[in-house]
Amino acid sequence: MSAQPATHRGALEAAAALRSGELDAEDLAERTLEAARSTGAEVGAFAHLLEELTREQARAAAEQLTRSRRSGTVQELAGRLPLLGVPLPIKDLAQLAGAPFEAGSAALEGNIATVTDGVAQQILDGGTLTIGKTATPEFGLPCYTEPATGAPARTPWDLRRTAGGSSGGAAVAVASGIVPLAHGSDGGGSVRIPAACCGIVGLKPSRGVISPGPHGSEGMGLVTDGILARSVRDCAAGLDLLAGSRTGDLVPVPHAPGAYLASLEGTGARSDPLRIGVLREPLAAETAVHPAAERGLQRALEVLRGLGHELTEIPAPFTPEDWTAFMPLWTAGAASIPLDDAQEGKLLELTRWLRERGRDYSGVDLAQAVSGVQMLSRRTLEAFAPFDVVVTPSLSGPPARPEELQLAEGGADFDAQRAFTPWTSTWNMLGAAAISVPLHRETVEGTELPFGVQLGATRHGDDALLLSLAAQLEAHDPWPLVRAPHAA
Repeated sequence: MSAQPATHRGALEAAAALRSGELDAEDLAERTLEAARSTGAEVGAFAHLLEELTREQARAAAEQLTRSRRSGTVQELAGRLPLLGVPLPIKDLAQLAGAPFEAGSAALEGNIATVTDGVAQQILDGGTLTIGKTATPEFGLPCYTEPATGAPARTPWDLRRTAGGSSGGAAVAVASGIVPLAHGSDGGGSVRIPAACCGIVGLKPSRGVISPGPHGSEGMGLVTDGILARSVRDCAAGLDLLAGSRTGDLVPVPHAPGAYLASLEGTGARSDPLRIGVLREPLAAETAVHPAAERGLQRALEVLRGLGHELTEIPAPFTPEDWTAFMPLWTAGAASIPLDDAQEGKLLELTRWLRERGRDYSGVDLAQAVSGVQMLSRRTLEAFAPFDVVVTPSLSGPPARPEELQLAEGGADFDAQRAFTPWTSTWNMLGAAAISVPLHRETVEGTELPFGVQLGATRHGDDALLLSLAAQLEAHDPWPLVRAPHAA
């Protein structure tokens, strides 16, 4: 039996141990809930724990597993429910009927969801253990996780620094060893940013790989659900669980069960050389890049070159001024959140600032912005067309201190976020997949901190290719899997 704590096992490892009987689903649920109450409170991982639901799920999983072992159908069960009994929390931007849904905002404090969103239903149908709703900042708008309704999320590498956002609670739950993988969502980097801050893997899939239905819509196409994990294989398994199209999707992407994980194994794994563009220049803002972030990129390049991939330095395809075409879409999205006057008075400064600017745009302005972003995306994809992947640092520096990002004035706050995350939002505009891998660690101000490297696809639907390349980096330069919370 493994000497590591049960909650520190990877998702696929835990699933296999549950099927063999080495792990018991109800015992794993209790251990995970205990870790969520203790370690989770220390790092600000959860907005709400769902203990009764988790125990019900664990009992059901344990019964299915016992029946399958007795009837000799374990492999059939593994094919149908590969993550049965594995803890997988849901971000508090997705609704789960009967559970709290506050989206990190005092405006929704005490709110209980009346419907279950499609992505949450996918997770439930997979037989996983929900554990709880992970912390998110107000409506998922900032790149830090300082919710108005609960404790802030802090990277376990240094509890004085942000876990990133907006999937910050999900990231710290994974990084600190509470759960092996977690659901997130990403509209400008909200999976990849906290993954980089917490030293784990974070994938934003291609637009349409995970359906926003039946209760949501693609809207302006910037936001998609995603997955956070400690290993690339677990990330692929999580994507297999979440992926799938629904009637009415604008960009339906076909998905065969287990296809993303299968693409990493045996004859499905890619080994041919790729053409990789190296983009060092920030895109969303004119900002300095921390030397450790540059060294993290260089570390990735050395591994990629050693693997035989073709590397080419490329210039930025657009300027920070061009990037502002993104602003009407982002601010109008904030303005479109339905709130009454009483709720409006409870909002945080950044949300107020974004909503005020969003209301300033006319319908004509918004239509022009949609066209402008599409043309910018087209121009960027044309520049990226000679390459299979573009590699950048995930962030411009180490995990930030909260006071460096959450500022008193909304415009200054937004500008600080742009400077911290100058690459991530580009792939939301493009609609192509992007993944952050925790390749580098370096001591900054006396504390070892993680630095992510982002791999961005240049073609829609190349999610399997990105996972394969990330797996190659992991195999040749592996990273630490669990980080105990560190109060520097």
